[in-house]
Amino acid sequence: MRWALRPRGPGAAAAVAARSCWGPSRPVCHPGRLGLSGQLSARPVTGASDQPESADGSRYRDTVLLPQTRFPMKLLGRQQPDMELEIQQKCGFSELYSWQRERKVKTEFCLHDGPPYANGDPHVGHALNKILKDITNRYHVMRGFKVHFVPGWDCHGLPIEIKVLSELGGKAQNLSAVEIREKARSFAKAAIETQKSAFMRWGVMADWNNCYHTFDGKYEARQLRLFYQMYEKGLVYRSYKPVFWSPSSRTALAEAELEYNPEHVSRAVYIKFPLLKPPPKLASLLDCSSPISVLVWTTQPWTIPANQAVCYRPESQYAVVKCSTSGELYVLATDKVASVASTLETTFEVISTFSGVDLESGTCRHPLIPDKASPLLPASHVSMTKGTGLVHTAPAHGMEDYSVASQHSLPMDCLVDEGGTFTEEAGPELQNKAVLGEGTAAVIGMLETAKNLMKEEKLTHSYPYDWRTKKPVLIRASKQWFVNITNIKTTAKELLKTVKFIPGAVQSAMLDMLDRRPYWCISRQRVWGVPIPVFHHKTKDEHLINSQTVEHLSKLVEQHGSDVWWTLPPEQLLPQEVLSQVGGPDGLEYAPGQDILDIWFDSGTSWSYVLPGTDQRADLYLEGKDQLGGWFQSSLLTSVAARKKAPFKTVVVHGFTLGEKGEKMSKSLGNVIDPDVIINGGQDPSREPPYGADVLRWWVAESNVFTEVTIGPSALSAARDDIHKLRNTLRFLLGNVAGFNPDTDSVPVDSMYVIDQYLLHLLQDLAVKVTDAYKQYDFGKVVRLLRAFYTRELSNFYFSIIKDRLYCETEKDPKRRSCQTALVQILDVLVRAFAPILPHLAEEVFQHLPYGPEPRSVFRTGWISTSSIWKKPGLEEAVESACAMRDSFLGSIPGRNAAAYDVVVVIEPGLLFEIIEMLQSEETSSTSQLAELMMASQCTLLAQEPRELAADRTELKGTFLINLEGGDIREESSYKIIVTPTTKEKCPRCWKYTAESPDTLCPRCMEVVNGK
Repeated sequence: MRWALRPRGPGAAAAVAARSCWGPSRPVCHPGRLGLSGQLSARPVTGASDQPESADGSRYRDTVLLPQTRFPMKLLGRQQPDMELEIQQKCGFSELYSWQRERKVKTEFCLHDGPPYANGDPHVGHALNKILKDITNRYHVMRGFKVHFVPGWDCHGLPIEIKVLSELGGKAQNLSAVEIREKARSFAKAAIETQKSAFMRWGVMADWNNCYHTFDGKYEARQLRLFYQMYEKGLVYRSYKPVFWSPSSRTALAEAELEYNPEHVSRAVYIKFPLLKPPPKLASLLDCSSPISVLVWTTQPWTIPANQAVCYRPESQYAVVKCSTSGELYVLATDKVASVASTLETTFEVISTFSGVDLESGTCRHPLIPDKASPLLPASHVSMTKGTGLVHTAPAHGMEDYSVASQHSLPMDCLVDEGGTFTEEAGPELQNKAVLGEGTAAVIGMLETAKNLMKEEKLTHSYPYDWRTKKPVLIRASKQWFVNITNIKTTAKELLKTVKFIPGAVQSAMLDMLDRRPYWCISRQRVWGVPIPVFHHKTKDEHLINSQTVEHLSKLVEQHGSDVWWTLPPEQLLPQEVLSQVGGPDGLEYAPGQDILDIWFDSGTSWSYVLPGTDQRADLYLEGKDQLGGWFQSSLLTSVAARKKAPFKTVVVHGFTLGEKGEKMSKSLGNVIDPDVIINGGQDPSREPPYGADVLRWWVAESNVFTEVTIGPSALSAARDDIHKLRNTLRFLLGNVAGFNPDTDSVPVDSMYVIDQYLLHLLQDLAVKVTDAYKQYDFGKVVRLLRAFYTRELSNFYFSIIKDRLYCETEKDPKRRSCQTALVQILDVLVRAFAPILPHLAEEVFQHLPYGPEPRSVFRTGWISTSSIWKKPGLEEAVESACAMRDSFLGSIPGRNAAAYDVVVVIEPGLLFEIIEMLQSEETSSTSQLAELMMASQCTLLAQEPRELAADRTELKGTFLINLEGGDIREESSYKIIVTPTTKEKCPRCWKYTAESPDTLCPRCMEVVNGK
């Protein structure tokens, strides 16, 4: 240190502070960005530091300490998947879950696995979901939590039953319920094994011998008891109501079992209902000599035979108009006069206008049944967005229609059977016709014959379809079992507000869905499922269920499974004491019901069977966005109904997987990607190479999973390239810590090179940010942080300047040991940071560590460990100010060897000079920290410009703003960099231009070689 140049005043004190405690923390300015404000541009640099690695012909090669490791730079072809399988076996992937459960730790983390359907091969949607869960679980294991994660499968229901029946074809018609159930169970078991093998191959950590299945007897018994618990509270009831009905599946469906087809085409019609009895307030306005009708528009003409009323909106304005074409009078909403006239290709003359309330007590004639009256009734659901402002009301075929009928005691007769065809009650012209096909055509024909059809038009709109058969559904009244959501909705919404949602916006979406749901139909007319434990009277509309019958059945199911409902005679399904009260075994008056429970009730009760402890609340539910109206909601509703408690503390919602261009995946488009092909490759390896599971996992982690996630060859190739770059970084780290023992060879932090300390400072910051990103389930941020660090901070910056120190100093030189101390810490933090995402690669690295005891699993050795003394914000001023000068220098010699130049750094006396002086205490040096950072042949640090300057020099000027003590000390200093070609020769050993002649070693290398 040249004390004579130390400035007086505040700057000197600040420089001392920077050396000792480095000042308070401030936002880090990472090397890697162009500019003269203390930030460095990252670019690959050629220079002396790169040369020894390729100096194969050098006679001094044996004196250079090149990296030594057997860790491969790349795994080509089948090497990647084969290595992963070897790692899984060698590192105990299958035992990890059990090991961590046996640890004596108090803090538990519970992720409840939403069960996938056991109905097919695993797809990328499965991969997205299971890998996200596994990343979460592995992170928590490393943090010291005892993870509770029990994989499960949803084994009942329509999706499986339909697949089984479709595979059987015509033979299915002759099968009994028991035979269908046997085949469905076999199908589900086979699918479970296929999916389980895939999940294990992806590296998902679990006890795969202890999963839960919704067809297990104990699970079914728990579900039956929960059903009765809700029934006893009055939250489950049987009623005749309109529900979504699938003619193709012949069963009721819940909202969550629908998908909407935006391209559905309906035959919409305008119909007139002749006014039979004018409303009293309207009679005075009308000329009774002219016929008058109310106009109605509907997209479902097949429901007209079931019409019971026409609804109006009391607070809206209506008009009596005269049609210029027919001369007839019509009633419709005032706001709809112009648009309806245009559609009907006529003109309307407004005769009078009146308020909707004036329609009270009016009656219309049914457009198909002349002797039937349809009253005019007020209703809040009447909309003015489409139609005429008057709504045809068929209580058996609409939720709002049913509500109106209940309020006004209207008939709710349903004229449509389970197969979606008109019944005998609909009349001979309609009987046995499919309502969504020829039945609609027949109704339109009847309306035309009755002269009540005004116009028919094709309407393309969004319409509900059965999510499994992909065929349209209808709304049809039938006797079903329901959960009374109204009585628990308020509590459910309040509890939902206490749950953390990621992303936060989905909480509102789930609250809205809950708000819109009037009731939950939980009965299904199929056989593959858990029976609703109710006995129906053979001649009366009565049913039998009580605590004795349910407990008796639950014990049977617990021992033998729910098949007993179909295999045992009815008298054995009832307890003896109840049987004697209902006719005895010979005169039993009741028969077992034929409905099964909705699969959403099936899976929605999983919390009661799977979640541990008395609290039975999971720390996390993590599923796709479709579960906002599905499993998330059914779990919440059953939990609130049973115990007034939400089953989850945090809910993470991810998007769906799409093709590379954002299109939906489908076999017809040929863009379906099989996870097995991603891992093991396809028939043509040139088109579908084997990427291995870690590439699949990296793709999952780096994707913005909170929106739709795209996948395709480009995304997978990019993920593989990222991992290749990471492998190169890891190989450099492993190779350069060979022969280093962290326990005995590490250099104390305060004695390390400033640049090495700076990397530890950045490393500590990385560790904090990565940990926080994992806590927020933002794995994409983890990937971005890691990628920026290993490409920008390490490969492009740090590694480019330390190679000379690593390769050309003596093995135990403190400068080299300082660097190795930093490399060991970098390697440890880096591997632990990506281990939850890339478990195979992390374990592979641990197998190649050249120090420590026998290789252990990274997952059994804890999370990232850093030291608070690494955090030295003041280091940034030293390193980044030098980096700003380095950037100026390198920018002036693009594409040329930095080691072939001498650099003079001129800084006016002040704080910046004091800081840079920490990197070079002597005036001129080729081995100082400043020279290493600049990568020049030699560096000279001056407080004033030299008197003699070379003619071939390049002069560069800049300024740097110093900010210390949290902004209390700010000083902008100017500097000048003078660049001249060196007059020295290239050293044949280190290839730096520091030798006196081409055939002699530089002083440093001479000392090292002679020392050896």
